[in-house]
Amino acid sequence: MPIIIDQIKGALDEDKSLVIKKALKTVNMSEKDILSADINKISLDARKQNDIHFVYSIYVKTLSKNTEKKICRNKNCRYVSDSIFTPEISSLKRDGEVVIAGFGPAGMFCGLLLAEYGYRPVIIERGKPVDERIKDVEKYWKGGELNTESNVQFGEGGAGTFSDGKLTTRINDPLCRYVLEKFAEFGAPEEILIKAKPHIGTDNLREIVKNIRLKILSLGGKIIFNAKLDDFSVYNGSVNGITYNRINKIKASALVMAVGHSARDTFEMLVNKNVFLEPKPFSVGVRIEHKQMDVNYSLYGKFADNPNLPVGEYQLSYRRPDGRCVYTFCMCPGGHVVSAASEEKTVVTNGMSKFARDGENANSALLVQVNPDDFGSDDVLAGIEFQRKIEEAAYKAGGEDYSAPVQRYGDFVDGRVTCCEGIVKHSYKPSIKFADLNEVLPEFISDSLKEAIPAMGRKLKGFDSPDALMTGVETRSSSPVRIVRDKQGVGIGIKGLYPT
Repeated sequence: MPIIIDQIKGALDEDKSLVIKKALKTVNMSEKDILSADINKISLDARKQNDIHFVYSIYVKTLSKNTEKKICRNKNCRYVSDSIFTPEISSLKRDGEVVIAGFGPAGMFCGLLLAEYGYRPVIIERGKPVDERIKDVEKYWKGGELNTESNVQFGEGGAGTFSDGKLTTRINDPLCRYVLEKFAEFGAPEEILIKAKPHIGTDNLREIVKNIRLKILSLGGKIIFNAKLDDFSVYNGSVNGITYNRINKIKASALVMAVGHSARDTFEMLVNKNVFLEPKPFSVGVRIEHKQMDVNYSLYGKFADNPNLPVGEYQLSYRRPDGRCVYTFCMCPGGHVVSAASEEKTVVTNGMSKFARDGENANSALLVQVNPDDFGSDDVLAGIEFQRKIEEAAYKAGGEDYSAPVQRYGDFVDGRVTCCEGIVKHSYKPSIKFADLNEVLPEFISDSLKEAIPAMGRKLKGFDSPDALMTGVETRSSSPVRIVRDKQGVGIGIKGLYPT
């Protein structure tokens, strides 16, 4: 069984072969004692600016069980499974198609896995193929009309296609490795397989999602774009069909609901169908921008210009005395802030980076925890209305032409409209208007941000700079409603319905 040797320190310019030799030396082994060895994971330790270094884990295959046992006597060694994820295939024969609603990350990988194991899923996506979608989005960002069915939220690849393409998770699941390997197979840089914080970049993602689509099609799957799920039918407690675009019907044995966090009309349909939904906590805030070089210097000090270091990124959090959490999310080094609206007369922001992360600014969502008690109603969809009111307020504050309301942090604290940008220049597309975000955000969110930002500035120098630029609003970090599942992943009370 393969061995992982953890906690191997490497200098910023240290050669990979030397790192592997160092790892073997720590367990009293040489290269002649093993079958193979390679980098398993690499992460950066920048906690001390006078000692910034990489930390490696090394994947080792041994020649014998005795060698395995000898290596694993060391405290920084562990066995690792070399098995590949394989699903359990049902022997039951069902009448109808396996339908997947949504071709974002969840629907895409669900469809790929099913197709690889002999199923021929039918995938419906309300938006367009990625090339057509890009044209719609860029037209909107240049001041054109918002297409409510083809935008940053809806279309091939989902919201992730217009993002940084971060591939991070806090769960230990064999499917995580499957996802990484499939992304690499379909065009992602090989480095995502070993980096502790892998990312793909929006520029690479646009080609990768097409390649995954073509693979699914080659295996017999079917993908229908411009197809919005309107309804599904149930017979004897099980899904037996779906309707899309009001008139088109498909006989179905299963329906995977991979609709993402912004399909508000779909959630309304599910409520009307008596599907068991529940409100859930989510977060609301702004996008905050700093100069990327300032972030680099805050993190790396004198090493900030070292070409071996990644572009600086951060993850900050603060908990208020009342327990409410404020945190940064989806930090985009060298990226841009973009409009992610999917409904008319609303403004929604998101962050996006290319693989090179070579833009002038760093941006991150700066979010405040919102609980169902904050919604102002017991209705299961009250969280959606909470989001929508803030998005509509941002639209009005931005001048009602899809410009985003923007304010310097210093002006936000003082409650005055910004007159001009300081050191940080906005990156938002399509355009901005200076406004007071205190009049856009609920008071408890504004107060939480004002309390948290100085505390974050004590952790990351310059985060609380008066010139830091805040763009409103970020409301779509996660869904405010959950389709409840049982232990088998099935929607409560409806066989064949799989929320994912």
